[in-house]
Amino acid sequence: MIPFLLIFKKKEYNSAILKSDILAGITVGVILIPQAIAYALLMGVPAIYGLYACLVPLLLYAFFGTSRQLSIGPVAVTAILVMSGVSQLADPFSDKFISLVLFTGFLIGVLQIIMSVLRMGFLVNLISQPVISGFISAAAIIIIVSQLEEGLGMTIPDYKYTHQTIGYVIGHFSNVNWITLAICIGSITVIVILKKWKRSFPGALTVLVITTLLTYVFNLKEKGLAIIQDVPSGLPSFSIPEMNYDTMVTLIPTVLTVTFIGYVGSIGIAKSMEMKNRDHIIRPNQELLALGIAKVIGAFFQAVPSSGSYSRTAINDEAGAKTTVSSIIAAIMVILSLLFLTSFFYYIPKSTLAAIILVSVFGLINYSEAKYLFSLRRRDFIVMIITFLGTLIFGVENGIFIGVLLSFVFLQYYSARPHIAELVNIPGTMYYRNINRFPDAVQSKEYLIIRFDNQLYFGNSGYFKDTIFKYVSHRDVHPKFLILDNTNMHDIDSTGLHVLEDIHQYLEDLDIQLLMVGTIGPVRDFLKRSGFTDKLGKDYYYLTISNAVDYAENRMEHEDIHEAAVQFNQKRRSFLD
Repeated sequence: MIPFLLIFKKKEYNSAILKSDILAGITVGVILIPQAIAYALLMGVPAIYGLYACLVPLLLYAFFGTSRQLSIGPVAVTAILVMSGVSQLADPFSDKFISLVLFTGFLIGVLQIIMSVLRMGFLVNLISQPVISGFISAAAIIIIVSQLEEGLGMTIPDYKYTHQTIGYVIGHFSNVNWITLAICIGSITVIVILKKWKRSFPGALTVLVITTLLTYVFNLKEKGLAIIQDVPSGLPSFSIPEMNYDTMVTLIPTVLTVTFIGYVGSIGIAKSMEMKNRDHIIRPNQELLALGIAKVIGAFFQAVPSSGSYSRTAINDEAGAKTTVSSIIAAIMVILSLLFLTSFFYYIPKSTLAAIILVSVFGLINYSEAKYLFSLRRRDFIVMIITFLGTLIFGVENGIFIGVLLSFVFLQYYSARPHIAELVNIPGTMYYRNINRFPDAVQSKEYLIIRFDNQLYFGNSGYFKDTIFKYVSHRDVHPKFLILDNTNMHDIDSTGLHVLEDIHQYLEDLDIQLLMVGTIGPVRDFLKRSGFTDKLGKDYYYLTISNAVDYAENRMEHEDIHEAAVQFNQKRRSFLD
């Protein structure tokens, strides 16, 4: 079933909802048009391709997507990712570059469809939130630096590193075109003020109209102000992007990066709308399919890669959008502009478009997240900062790779050293808690209780064994029982099994009985198949720590009675002799 049809299936769609969708669609449309033009230039393609990306992809997502408010189209992060990757193969704005961008969008869509069919939406979880925050913050700075040339009206050499560009601007600031700078700063100021006054007000469109009129009336082009000039009119025609195997292989890093970052952003935005409105359910794999179809078919209609936009989605929601009909209305707005308004785009100042981009990306620099992670968990903060610096220094694709790799290093490090605690009884209760948190609780000399808080696998089995040996050897007198709380041991592999057998043998050699507590079903099944259950004995498995302690205490009490009887009989025989 196509999700769009479900809107009308229950016959709940009425004129009031249609009115809300129309108003929301118009509002998003007037915001989408200037942003699409700006982000196309940021991507390194002519402005018209940004508008093309707001037609077929937007309409297809409206039919196949599960989010009722998500607004897709060109976005800043996707634009800079595509620009960074494809610019290594061709010069921006060249015919070859445009062809490569369209082919990249096609490949991203194919990959997303494959992931959807294989139900691989979970793979986006491989990118942690600190990595995403660090990457997007750095990408925002790279985008800001990339707009200095248009915002300042000066020619800047094409440097490889961000700091080189900044250094050049500082050293050659006298070359700034002051009219260009004034329009850029003025546009930023007006957009920010209007956004604070009313978020859904089309501030970007307002400054675009005003600065375009100023450019035309005062002929600012002759005074050094750069404008976008000719924008062809009409709807995109069907064409097949140039494709070949060698180019595809070269584009793989860019395709993977845009696929994961774009999908993470889109699904995150869609989920936030789901939680806020609670009138629909987001299906991640269907979202992958919708985004993939939008890109694949869009590539045949000259649409550059697009993703979900947080700002436009939020405005769409605030403007009253109830269904994806609002996206169809927004696409109609773009169609009208392509048919009748492109002649008015000639005098749009590039510095105004730079201002639109700058306002959009300022909010992507996540200071609050860095501060929060620093106080909450330092290792996540380190991952975020290293991803941030790696992206700035080594580029967007390498930056995300560094962040993901570092996340896995930390994950492996902490997984290899899981939390292991000695448990003690809290007096007057049946509760057993970490001795480090309850140092005054009762510690028995007869039994040692250990809780292992992770799966037992090859990565941490050595640490587990060493820790058990350490706990036992540090006792002045060896305990008679070791009670292993397996409540949090959700899995075990063959290496973990061998280590468990080694621990059992070690304890037997010391005349210490191993008792297993709270072992969950899958782990019990594994131990039974392996023969460990029979080796240990079924009588030594218990549901709770209290059950195991009762057994240990009863066993010791009987042993004490037996030992006392033996000593009495020995004394009696000695007396009779």
